[in-house]
Amino acid sequence: MKALILVGGFGTRLRPLTLSVPKPLVDFGNKPMILHQIEALKEVGVTEVVLAINYQPEVMLNFLKDFESKLGIKITCSQETEPLGTAGPLALAREKLADGSGDPFFVLNSDVISEYPFAELIQFHKSHGGEATIMVTKVDEPSKYGVVVMEEETGKVERFVEKPKVFVGNKINAGIYLLNPSVLDRIELKPTSIEKEVFPRIAADNGLFAMVLPGFWMDIGQPRDYITGLRLYLDSLRKKAPAKLASGAHVLGNVLVHETAVIGEGCLIGPDVAVGPGCVVEAGVRLSRCTVMRGARVKKHACISSSIIGWHSTVGMWARVENMTILGEDVHVCDEVYSNGGVVLPHKEIKSSILKPEIVM
Repeated sequence: MKALILVGGFGTRLRPLTLSVPKPLVDFGNKPMILHQIEALKEVGVTEVVLAINYQPEVMLNFLKDFESKLGIKITCSQETEPLGTAGPLALAREKLADGSGDPFFVLNSDVISEYPFAELIQFHKSHGGEATIMVTKVDEPSKYGVVVMEEETGKVERFVEKPKVFVGNKINAGIYLLNPSVLDRIELKPTSIEKEVFPRIAADNGLFAMVLPGFWMDIGQPRDYITGLRLYLDSLRKKAPAKLASGAHVLGNVLVHETAVIGEGCLIGPDVAVGPGCVVEAGVRLSRCTVMRGARVKKHACISSSIIGWHSTVGMWARVENMTILGEDVHVCDEVYSNGGVVLPHKEIKSSILKPEIVM
């Protein structure tokens, strides 16, 4: 089987992290976002992954070369010279996806994190015999999204309602699809939306079905949702693979610590924290609801909450970093400095406190 991952554009909502790497390579739960998806696809027998990308394809491919051999899966790029929306990239990659086997292929949005129940999706797709299956997830506030109206028993999709003013349902498109090759014949090579143009036409022909996604779901394309997604992901690990989580007197709740990270004496870490490879957390540090990425150092008695610390950054002694502070790559926060929601671009030194949320260039 094959899969197309929609990597898309510049990842502006996750800046300053995406100023260093394309969005799918931003670490999440101590490994690049896209790797969570590729590993799950490999598990259900996908042999080739095509990345639909219009920005820095060489960076992505160089990085993923290592994983091709490790995972034994072929990874190629289909590069857009102009943005083609969410359906155009399928037309562009037609040669790679339609190999004459007639097998369905996966399509995924690159910033969606979940338990990826691909085996169940394949089973459901075969059972209904339709042309396309989309995964849907239940949300509390459907008025913020496009809602999928479907038959509860069969999963057949009736219609889509964009940001409904009155309640029509609480299931939204989760950005994970399984499509028959015939869907490619419905898409022209031009900027096209799969959600607004292609799926409604398939639904009108009674060929579109929806499966409710079991477990958690989050679009982690912006910092606040990234932190929420981390909590949900660690919760899921607690249920499925608790041995992967850290334990000990210094750990509170769900915490992921890479085996190469060093944690000092008298720290209190958690809940909902990921500490990446090669990180050094010195004595007496307090971490909660945050990610500390590869090679970062947190000095003695610093306190970090609800924030993202980028690669190779340093947080000084007695510093306090909170309220969705995002440090880009190689940012150095000096001793005793306070950051309240600062968004700091790469390679900066912060010598004075950031008292209200602002972007530091």
